[in-house]
Amino acid sequence: MPAEFIRLYEENPEPRRIREIAEILRDGGVVIYPTDTVYGMGCDITNPRAVERIAKIKGINPKKHKFSFICSDLSDIAQYTRVITKPVFKMMKKAFPGPFTFILEASSQVPKILQMSKKTIGIRIPNHNVPRMLVAELGQPILTTSIHDEDDVVEYSTDPELIFEKYQHLVDVVIDGGYGQNVASTVLDCTGDEVVLIREGLGQFEDIL
Repeated sequence: MPAEFIRLYEENPEPRRIREIAEILRDGGVVIYPTDTVYGMGCDITNPRAVERIAKIKGINPKKHKFSFICSDLSDIAQYTRVITKPVFKMMKKAFPGPFTFILEASSQVPKILQMSKKTIGIRIPNHNVPRMLVAELGQPILTTSIHDEDDVVEYSTDPELIFEKYQHLVDVVIDGGYGQNVASTVLDCTGDEVVLIREGLGQFEDIL
């Protein structure tokens, strides 16, 4: 069966639909959704079969690929990361919700299928109601990976209808949240003594210093 194509407005996502999609995630489903940057593909972090489905769709090894978690707020983060220094936490409070990914040391609570040789995890709290409400309804973070485009010029897929055409037989739900951005999140590595800018994206690093 093809995926469901569900329209959700960022300003006021329909709670009934959010509950339905969270239940699909809970049952091992794979969902494509909008964020404050690019469209993402995700699943319940505790479901190994769903993680393996995403890895197969993207042609990657789940133990080698650097996934991120989408959280609903800062209170979700402590369970999946080791001690966060005060300066880093201060930056996170300024950055979230927003277009940033913080790479932090992973705790033992991170599912084994995601534990790579270097035990780190990316943390996202997007400034977009749809993914944050999904996480809140699910009760735990969503594994997330960006939807890339095969175009040589455009790096990320931005049109939800074209995304649906491509992935409708691979995933369970595609959420239409309107056109997405073509610029990903700004990635900051916070695992060392100094915060290192890994990728400059939509978020302005200087604004959270």
